[in-house]
Amino acid sequence: MSDALIRRYANVYLPDDAQIDEFVVLGKPPRGANDGEHALTFGVGCVIRSHTVIYAGNTIGVRLQTGHHVTIREHNTIGADFSIGTGSILEHHVTIGDGVRLHSRVFVPEYTILEDGCWLGPGVMITNARYPVSKGAKDRLEGAQIERGAIIGANATILPGVRVGARALVGAGALVTKDVPAGMVVVGNPARVVRRVDEIEFYRDE
Repeated sequence: MSDALIRRYANVYLPDDAQIDEFVVLGKPPRGANDGEHALTFGVGCVIRSHTVIYAGNTIGVRLQTGHHVTIREHNTIGADFSIGTGSILEHHVTIGDGVRLHSRVFVPEYTILEDGCWLGPGVMITNARYPVSKGAKDRLEGAQIERGAIIGANATILPGVRVGARALVGAGALVTKDVPAGMVVVGNPARVVRRVDEIEFYRDE
């Protein structure tokens, strides 16, 4: 890593074993904040790939892995073993548990909660505004909640305020307009329950 090719603002705490590629920005102040006003803290074992931008005000657990061209905005709480793929965007005030995996081109907006072990496939889009660009829309944002161990298939869309239950499975391309019960499989537009996850051989506990 060449410090000349990395923009590191004040109040950034990196472990000695951090692996950082070129053209990375760490600790960028959010709008209205001064350099160093908010801390950015990483756990050990982080790997941050080129053209990643991580804002100030984040607390990130051990063994973070980013792809290329990742953006992580301010004031998030992120657990251990978080992996975020190339081209993904994590907005501000998001809560992420341990062992969460976001694949490439995933969008996670403000106030989303991603619980331990959930998995979001490529191109997953989570939304938080029921009436975008309407009067007062930013005051009515509703984050989705993806519960422990849930799996969201590629290019699925999750609408504002939806709760996807623990160990549920959302099929690729589904539009999820209402809560998904724990342990259920949903597919389609709008998404509908078609079976239980434990009816699928590959997910069955032995």
